[in-house]
Amino acid sequence: MHSDVSIARFKQFPRLMWILLFGSFITRGSYFMVWPFLAVILYEKFALSATEVGLVLSCAAFIAVFTSFIGSALSDRIGRQKLMYLTGILYIISFSLLAEVDSVNGYAIVMTLCSIATSLWRPLTSATIGDIIDDPQTRELAMQSLYFIVNVGCAVGPMLGMWLGLTGQQSSFYITAAAFAVLILLLYWGFAHQATQGVNGTIEQVPDELIPTMGDPVAAVKRKPAHVSRQQVVAILLQDKLLQCLIFANILCMFIYAQMDSSLIQYLTRANAPDLLQLISAMIFTNALVIVSTQFLLLRLMAGYSLIHRIQFGLVLLMASQVWLAYNPIDLFWGWIGAVVVMSLAETILFPTMNVHIDRLAPKHLRGAYFGASSFYEVGFAIAPLGGGIILDHLGGYWLFIIGAILSLVVIYLYNMLETLPRPDFAAMKRE
Repeated sequence: MHSDVSIARFKQFPRLMWILLFGSFITRGSYFMVWPFLAVILYEKFALSATEVGLVLSCAAFIAVFTSFIGSALSDRIGRQKLMYLTGILYIISFSLLAEVDSVNGYAIVMTLCSIATSLWRPLTSATIGDIIDDPQTRELAMQSLYFIVNVGCAVGPMLGMWLGLTGQQSSFYITAAAFAVLILLLYWGFAHQATQGVNGTIEQVPDELIPTMGDPVAAVKRKPAHVSRQQVVAILLQDKLLQCLIFANILCMFIYAQMDSSLIQYLTRANAPDLLQLISAMIFTNALVIVSTQFLLLRLMAGYSLIHRIQFGLVLLMASQVWLAYNPIDLFWGWIGAVVVMSLAETILFPTMNVHIDRLAPKHLRGAYFGASSFYEVGFAIAPLGGGIILDHLGGYWLFIIGAILSLVVIYLYNMLETLPRPDFAAMKRE
């Protein structure tokens, strides 16, 4: 019965949803052919310290966080379609430039552009799914599917990059630029077939009482929220104490997880781990393979638990992975892979559930603003390279991961107190 229901919900996906899934696969696959090796390129090309590499990565990510919030909130007013096109063009330009830069300052500037594009694209995609799929359960399946297909791309990308001999080659960034060019064309085709789009690319306004539900994409994209000024949006977000605590907790969570993408690779590089490039590719492949093979199984097994309890269980696994990383010998190849397996199981539970959590918290007329606010999670990713680099330079890899385990306990506590925090009265706001 469960399988039949899932198949029926898959059939409710509109064409644009399938384009988003396919586009996410080709772009993530090409992205992970090259991006994880950027820290290695900076170290080998410019002999930067762990702190200096972290500073370059963190500055780029920090600027992107605030750009993402502004852009996502703006999408509620001018339409997701226009911003997705602009973001895709920014991807193409930035990755093309990344294939040509030859200075530290050049890398810093262009990586900032890449990070801005990435931080804009993620919440735009999630908010668009909310626009085109109205039924909550179908929408949750869509978000899980998006996360699944992204990780299929992550699994294929690094291994394909190794097979083609692209890892560590600067010119391979052109592949990611080409993938986004293909995605823009697919999006244009998909939006063109959404007969419900207005002439200016925004969503047409139709009274709520005339809109049917149950996953009808035609109905869902027609509903335009009531106009809310930027000052009102900020005031609402400031009143939502639950959202603020959630953002802080997830910033800490992202800080812990992001060490795999930056500081762990720097640690292995500087410690002269055997077969470094093969180990990095194997860890990325393992991460994605575990997610791809276990995501829907874990979703089914944990269906009877609340979102909060699912997230707390994922955090326990994340804490365990940090302890494993702290004690794993530098030359134990399969030990690193085992720790990544545990961390990947945590990610499988945490990341898609966080998106579903925000989707359930967000009022329909502020979906873009709430997904934009959730982009502040990326502050954790932004400070992770710098914070991790400083810890590596002054305390070493052991304390990097022990601190990660301690922070996992803090996040578990924060999630435990979420339900006690006040939220705005959205019903009263609608009556005003």
